[in-house]
Amino acid sequence: MGAKPIKKRQTSEPSSNRWLTVIVGGAIIIGLTALGVLLYLSLKEPEVLDGLTRSIGLSRGHDENAEYGDSDLPPVGGIHSGIWQNCGIYDEPILAKNAVHSMEHGAVWIAYQPGLAEGEVARLQDAVRGEPYALLSPYPDLKSPVVLTAWGIQLELDSAKDGRISDFVDRYQQGPQTPERGASCVDGTGSPIG
Repeated sequence: MGAKPIKKRQTSEPSSNRWLTVIVGGAIIIGLTALGVLLYLSLKEPEVLDGLTRSIGLSRGHDENAEYGDSDLPPVGGIHSGIWQNCGIYDEPILAKNAVHSMEHGAVWIAYQPGLAEGEVARLQDAVRGEPYALLSPYPDLKSPVVLTAWGIQLELDSAKDGRISDFVDRYQQGPQTPERGASCVDGTGSPIG
């Protein structure tokens, strides 16, 4: 009598490994798809705000004698002082050459007509208060009641009640147009009141 060959017993391991591979692979695909969608949404240009004007090819550099002419609008960039304006709220006009340097660092400058009603000014102060890269100041001879400016971008408004103010600050404070994003907006010049 000869010995019978021993048969190996089949297990269900290959089948369970296959399911594990399918589940892990599916989770990876879902995760990568979600990551791709989030990346696309973060890089997608937001809708343009109505009335927005853009300037491109602005000069950069420092000159303590920088002047912007007798414009009735704040400058949107260009040659500026080597000293930036400390971000915050001002109740007196500030020098454009310092504010432009702050905008180069990512600040949004909200300028308003000196005779703007107290309630409107208070509303603008609320919009700026606590924002690390925002300037608020009166601007002599301003042609519009309120003008929002970031490097290369400007929006003229008729009222401090305009809902585009918060959108502008959210989009352009340290926004993609900023030449020196993250550079300081403190330890420059000026003593903000808030």
